[in-house]
Amino acid sequence: MSPAAAEPLLAVRDLAVVIGGRHILHGVDLDVAPSGVTALLGRNGAGKTTTVRGVLGLVPRTGSVRFAGEETVRLATHTLVRRGIGYAPEDRGVFAALTVAENLRLAERPGAGEPAYALVHELFPELKARARQPAGTLSGGQQQMVAIGRTLLGGNRLIIADEPTKGLAPKVVTEVAQVLERAAQAVPVLLVEQNLAMVRRLAEHCVVLADGRTAHRGPAADLLADAEATRRLLGVGRRETPFTKGPTVPPRSADAAPAAHPGVQADREAGA
Repeated sequence: MSPAAAEPLLAVRDLAVVIGGRHILHGVDLDVAPSGVTALLGRNGAGKTTTVRGVLGLVPRTGSVRFAGEETVRLATHTLVRRGIGYAPEDRGVFAALTVAENLRLAERPGAGEPAYALVHELFPELKARARQPAGTLSGGQQQMVAIGRTLLGGNRLIIADEPTKGLAPKVVTEVAQVLERAAQAVPVLLVEQNLAMVRRLAEHCVVLADGRTAHRGPAADLLADAEATRRLLGVGRRETPFTKGPTVPPRSADAAPAAHPGVQADREAGA
């Protein structure tokens, strides 16, 4: 079967979420391919983060969520974690009082194989240098390194990254893009992102939400090449932070381990 015809790793159909009597999602459909990066896009309040929370079972949901061929809509979040979904939340989810090393160690899962510390330290040398530093004293960019690093420690079959560049300087955005580019060589990524330069660089596929519904699905390059559709679906003046010059991410070595899960934390904003 060709990659284009391959069954999606994650297939979401008619996903609906009601919180406090308010309908947040009205029937979202999305697929995540078994390789590469799929971008989840939409204006603020379109339902992107709620979709992620619905996929992970962090909010009550109805519909169908199939992961690796298994229906998971009735599974608890901790069970989904063990199935191999890694999550880097929008608020980074670091434990401020713990050291960098302790934050990373929390991502280890028994039976998931040897944690890929060599890969994490190769991508983020700062994390090794700051291993004994409390995570709460790190900059926003460094905390994002911890969040993404935790998803790379071993065993995951999918990484969900929720707005990993939000609030970061262009230089750090470039670093995060390079890391996700490298990670996606081993593990497919569902990327929730507002920065269209990031999407343009990384994503093969995209899903656009509007008012809690799927408004568009297709190749990311096709959408971004259509200025009218981009304005209509995503609004005028979307954030497209330029990348600073930096080294090209080398191909991932064959013996690098796949990603791991840091533990799941709910986002505070239900409709984000």
